[in-house]
Amino acid sequence: MEHDLSPEANDLRDLVRAFLERRSPESAVRQVVETGMGRDPEVWTQMAQQLGLQGLLVPEALGGQGTTFVETSVVLEEMGRALLPGPFLSTAVLAVTAVRAAGDDPWGTQLLAGIAAGETVAAVAFSEGLLCDPGESTVAATRSGDGWVLDGGVDVVLDGQSADTLLVVAPAGDELGLFLVAGGADGVGRTPLAVLDLTREAAQIELSGVGARRLGGDFRAAQRAVLAVGASAMAAEMAGAVQRLLEMAVEYAKVREQFGRPIGSFQAVKHLCADIFAIAESATAVARHAARAVVDGSGAAEAASLAKAYTSDGCMQVAEMNIQVHGGIGFTWEHPAHLYLRRITSAAQYFGSAGHHRERLAELLGLAAAASLDAREVSPAIGEPAGDLLGRGAIGVM
Repeated sequence: MEHDLSPEANDLRDLVRAFLERRSPESAVRQVVETGMGRDPEVWTQMAQQLGLQGLLVPEALGGQGTTFVETSVVLEEMGRALLPGPFLSTAVLAVTAVRAAGDDPWGTQLLAGIAAGETVAAVAFSEGLLCDPGESTVAATRSGDGWVLDGGVDVVLDGQSADTLLVVAPAGDELGLFLVAGGADGVGRTPLAVLDLTREAAQIELSGVGARRLGGDFRAAQRAVLAVGASAMAAEMAGAVQRLLEMAVEYAKVREQFGRPIGSFQAVKHLCADIFAIAESATAVARHAARAVVDGSGAAEAASLAKAYTSDGCMQVAEMNIQVHGGIGFTWEHPAHLYLRRITSAAQYFGSAGHHRERLAELLGLAAAASLDAREVSPAIGEPAGDLLGRGAIGVM
């Protein structure tokens, strides 16, 4: 299915797929993983100079493409499909969205131009937690003359260790602020984290008396929008990844023989491939629906939670079923199946787990009170809150 992609979006998808197949095949991905480079600098530069990908969401006046999140979502699908290492999501999606949501600011304008040119890597540090766990902010912002000083830390920042610029979200008096910090500024400590996904970096950030510039005014409403974009972006990446896993499983089922016949001729394997197909198509549909909702501005939060909840559970199932189709070889380091499983498993947690987004969706739809009541009743057969089971059914996770 094409899921109503415009001709322009289809052309963009084909262009990006051809580029990644040529410039970032599996062998190149493994080289980045094994050397700990984080990204291929040459590929990153070519993405900006030849395709303008880092500037998709940047206005044309600043050297960007001025496209919408629908087109960006299609690119994210292709990057998930190819397991592209690098800070595209954190820089070209999250940072750009955050800066634009903060409003006009000369420092923000300069940052956007640098991102579009492929010269700047930026990371967004959410002081309340990238995993969307409820809790107190871990960063304090204090006025200092014409600027601000930040103290505290953020446990998980995507691409935080290699970012030239950090965008820190932290309380500013009675408001929430977005603060620009130079990655190499005095008082900035960055500790790389050993994460499951070998194709995406993350770091713990410590801030001790760090000078910062505030972009725009109260960032509370903007943060909700940025988190919705982050959830939708991760859903798009996972949807693209499982489309490749569908191809991988079907291709292997056709050529691997057992008992003198292809394993794809056995009913059990046929059912596995059919289940993978159903989940992959549904994941693409909900991810693209969320992207359209982000652009339309209507129901974006609901669509983002729906997409993230479905893809977080469904795509992990696909990654596991793909390994099952491949049998023993699917468990080896040399086969790419584990790289997809790692990427999908990590993406399923960033910007809120499936459970978080089921609860969030219930809240947005006015069902939170009923879900809270149901959660007090635990299913004796499964040992899981009945409310969570109802949430799974409502969203349609298989």
